[in-house]
Amino acid sequence: MTGLDPALASAYARCGRIAREHGKTYSMAARLLDREQRRHVHAVYAFCRVADDIVDEAGGRDVEETRAALADFGGRFRVDLAAGRSDHPVLAAVVHTASMLGIDPDCFTRFLRSMAMDLDTAKYATWDDLLDYMDGSAAVIGEMMLPVLRPTDAAALAPARDLGVAFQLTNFLRDVGEDLDRGRIYLPQEDLERFGADPQARTTSPEWRALMRFEIARNREIYASADRGIPMLPDRSARCVHTARVLYSEILERIEAADHDVFSVRARVPGRRKLAVAVRSLLRPAPGSPGDPTAAG
Repeated sequence: MTGLDPALASAYARCGRIAREHGKTYSMAARLLDREQRRHVHAVYAFCRVADDIVDEAGGRDVEETRAALADFGGRFRVDLAAGRSDHPVLAAVVHTASMLGIDPDCFTRFLRSMAMDLDTAKYATWDDLLDYMDGSAAVIGEMMLPVLRPTDAAALAPARDLGVAFQLTNFLRDVGEDLDRGRIYLPQEDLERFGADPQARTTSPEWRALMRFEIARNREIYASADRGIPMLPDRSARCVHTARVLYSEILERIEAADHDVFSVRARVPGRRKLAVAVRSLLRPAPGSPGDPTAAG
């Protein structure tokens, strides 16, 4: 990478590999950004992924060992951020990105708080309880990405937070079975009780379908709220966000096409579809621009 010392260039390259391996939709959308923006997206993604993996791939560690490992990771990041540099293979890039773009350090603290919640919180009683978790696990990622996307209006903050929440709720709906395997249920207990749905049964019952229809409708409302921010972004950023939004929200359509079975089938958007949406985004007027005849989504 031009202008970076070899160690820092290596850290950004490592972040890029992490993003491409684990965040294929985000990586496809990020191709629409310029090179500098793209490496910053990769750095933020890699920070979140490493922390998430500490929690989800604890292996033989007990909860307190995992908590300590997560705290050590966060502590090292804070020390390195204060120093303005790091020799950690991932944090070197994250510290550079956070310092260069002025990302609020509190965003990283809030994210790590939510990751720690996964160690002792297996379910959420209400939607508001889940939103508290998603403030740090999802909405805050929208906040961290905003300096990368260079919005033209400060009002882009709320839609960016909404988009983070919409993405994660889509993940929760797609990954019910995988989360059960980890001993977690993210869908609010009040919703499960309202519809009489039991995810532990891993059965696509009428009650389960009714619950999923409700959650998908809620998810789409959040996407619609997030769309308000796309016209507040410059063209490259608008194309990137629009592409990610379209691809991620299509997971909901695939859940519906599978009759809301998220236990035996994992809803996926094929790679060829991701590429087609990205190419179409390049060829059409930027979303929200005067030449765009359609609403985002």
